[in-house]
Amino acid sequence: MNGVRTTSGRMIDPFGPKFRKLPKRALSRLGVVDVGSNSIRLVVFDGAARSPAYFYNEKVMAGLGQDMARTGKLNPKGIERGFSALVRFAALARAMKIEPLTCVATAAVREAEDGPEFQRRVEKETGLKLHVIDGEEEARLSAQGVLLGWPDARGLVCDIGGNSMELAEVADGKVGRRVTSQLGPFRLQQIPPEQLADHIAGVLRGLADQIGTDHDRIYLVGGSWRAIARLDMERSAYPMTVLHEYRMTPEAVGKTVDWIGQHDLNALRATVGISASRIELVPLAAQVLSQMIEVFGPAELAVSSYGIREGLLYEHMSTTLRKRDPLLEAARFTEKQMARLPGFGKKLYQFLLPLFPDLPPERDRLMRAACLLHDTAWRAHPDYRAEACFDNVTRANMAALSHSERIYLGLALLHRYRNSRAQSQMAPLFALLDEAQILEAEILGKAMRFGAMFATDDPSDAASLKLIPGEAVELRLTATGRNLMGEVALSRFQSLCKSMGVEGVLR
Repeated sequence: MNGVRTTSGRMIDPFGPKFRKLPKRALSRLGVVDVGSNSIRLVVFDGAARSPAYFYNEKVMAGLGQDMARTGKLNPKGIERGFSALVRFAALARAMKIEPLTCVATAAVREAEDGPEFQRRVEKETGLKLHVIDGEEEARLSAQGVLLGWPDARGLVCDIGGNSMELAEVADGKVGRRVTSQLGPFRLQQIPPEQLADHIAGVLRGLADQIGTDHDRIYLVGGSWRAIARLDMERSAYPMTVLHEYRMTPEAVGKTVDWIGQHDLNALRATVGISASRIELVPLAAQVLSQMIEVFGPAELAVSSYGIREGLLYEHMSTTLRKRDPLLEAARFTEKQMARLPGFGKKLYQFLLPLFPDLPPERDRLMRAACLLHDTAWRAHPDYRAEACFDNVTRANMAALSHSERIYLGLALLHRYRNSRAQSQMAPLFALLDEAQILEAEILGKAMRFGAMFATDDPSDAASLKLIPGEAVELRLTATGRNLMGEVALSRFQSLCKSMGVEGVLR
């Protein structure tokens, strides 16, 4: 049985039999509460088991661990704010019929003198049982959260909270060595400013001795890292604001850290929408990140919106489920829930496949996903359907999808509903693709635009496609296809061939 190890050494099964009885690919609603040093968050998952959607997501910046390094106890105001949040979360869970609610507590509750007292009060007055985990277990769950979003993740996961920072290796779908430290910003507030740089560097060198420095990529988990990434987007005028899978070079981080130091924090907070309690910790987190780059020397840093909460779900996934592609699982689930003809996407993919010979795996999966999603925005007004399709995909909660892949997929779906992308409100985002990728997405979109309307059930019943590279696309019609090949279908076929730079031939 999979489970989570608490600070007492006891193994618990947070979701119990409820999770194990789930169908292999579906996920009933499951609730998780993450009680951290700075924030307390309730997340309710729903949807495809391999790529769960966030049915409900609420965060309270309670500040339980503020001043704990100095006093040894939980912050009094934080206790009341935290308790109030947990009372509300328990009531929400009951209303949504999500019981038991899985609650995991980390550094603040496990290290404070009055942590056990807070646990008892919560359980007595709300019925919620806080499972307190140690630093290495926190690192493991955060790393598993990254693996849920990045099945091929390889590198070092760094999860920063208010009172601690954990590191864990990930590679080949597994979590390796794990270490924990007290490099959380709340603790660093207690270090004299003149000693801070040496203190951070010393701790990081000790961590490097334990976990090594041969990691090309660092995956950043935690609110402080996300805040820095959001500020990096603002500084560089990045056209997208989706934080998951946002990539930064060490050089870019250096520029952003300097840029933060040159600006008023309140002005930055107002510009990008970061909370006051979060922006207060950004300068200290930025110092940690700068020195971490010096000590570990990564080639790239990538932001993960997935962490402990998602790691708990990953803990219970079978090996078979873990191997599924999160993007395709989410696309299949969306098609089943929202398309007019669920199951048509696979048939459309098979029909169009001859147009895309020797498609590399990374493009093949995007084509499969596009075909599954091609009809999921049909309820939108026709005048806005193309833009809605693009916006839905580029901002969707989908894992295993880089920012450029989001734009590629969104652009293909835009062209599924519209021949031209001229004057599109989404044009600034197209800059994340090169001209060849833009043309590829256009061709895929126009192919779907033709194939989706050229059928009543299966386009293969109406015709077959054959590509003569550089010359022509042959459309061989059946008797059914001849009846369907009207003026609109012909126009869409010709538009596809024009984008491909070939002649369209009817047989």
